[in-house]
Amino acid sequence: MNPVPKAARSDRIDYVSGQLLLRAAVLIRLLVGQLGGDLSRTEVGLLDTLSSGPRRITELAELERLAQPTMTLLVKRLEQQGLVNRERQADDGRVVLVNLTEAGTVALEDFRAKASAALGAYLAEMPDEQVEALATATETLAQLVTLLQNGPVK
Repeated sequence: MNPVPKAARSDRIDYVSGQLLLRAAVLIRLLVGQLGGDLSRTEVGLLDTLSSGPRRITELAELERLAQPTMTLLVKRLEQQGLVNRERQADDGRVVLVNLTEAGTVALEDFRAKASAALGAYLAEMPDEQVEALATATETLAQLVTLLQNGPVK
């Protein structure tokens, strides 16, 4: 395997860093728009975050990049729909944790299944080589997410 010249690598890094986020956002917006349904992208994102376990409102606001009052309203709306609930932490009654309910888990799984089916239908129309490239890109994105979760590059 021949090494990629530094200038070419730098150009590719510039291209990906300038385009990846925008293209991913458009993909998500288009897909969620086609699915319709009762949940917004923000609500689905919050349910997904809660699928890994209960969180404080302040932590949710930080993770989802929303102001705390906005997160409080979002949680209240999802609570009214029965998708989340709030409970006081057993060892410190001052702390309120937001939990995903069984209905919230079902709604999230339903959304994921519909999104997967819709995206799969489009992928089925693409040539094998492009599907393979997207499979590789998906694995690479998982590695990028891990890097981002570990914090800023030093």
